[in-house]
Amino acid sequence: MADQAIADNEGAAAVVTEGDGVRRRDFINIAAVSAAGIGGLAVVIPLVSQMSASKDVLAESTTEVDISSLQPGQAIKAVFRKQPVFVRSLTEAEIAAAESVSLNALRDPETLAERTVEGHTNILVTMGVCTHLGCVPLGAGDGENRGEFGGYFCPCHGSQFDTAGRIRKGPAPTNLEVPEYAFQSDTLIRIG
Repeated sequence: MADQAIADNEGAAAVVTEGDGVRRRDFINIAAVSAAGIGGLAVVIPLVSQMSASKDVLAESTTEVDISSLQPGQAIKAVFRKQPVFVRSLTEAEIAAAESVSLNALRDPETLAERTVEGHTNILVTMGVCTHLGCVPLGAGDGENRGEFGGYFCPCHGSQFDTAGRIRKGPAPTNLEVPEYAFQSDTLIRIG
């Protein structure tokens, strides 16, 4: 009986070590899956990284505009991501005209405060691209036709924007786009 108990214990010990241990086949499976994963990463990482923007594109992703010489009523044309940008210093009369318009009268309702940066409501930054078909509106240069609302006029199809760059008349469906921008100082704007 004692011999039987010892034999049973040895058999149980053999089963325990076989069941709990890592078999050679398990190790081979783990190694194969790991190698496949590393190989997959070695293929995917270069493919994904080549799709990221190059240094010359990243350099164009921001534009700094010096507005130190900008007088009330004047505008500066700049280039941001190969598209024109208008930076206008609004006069008190232009601000009053923009704020007096009822939002119900606008096709794309936005207030002047929503289109400018807090503390700099007299500086309006918009993309110089008509939202109808991508033409460049007039109104940023001295003596250019600003349309009947005193903002911007697109001569291609007759879209007219007010002093806040909001669509007021014509086929353009939305206001002139306001890009992401921030004031670095009172005279320097960083667009992008």
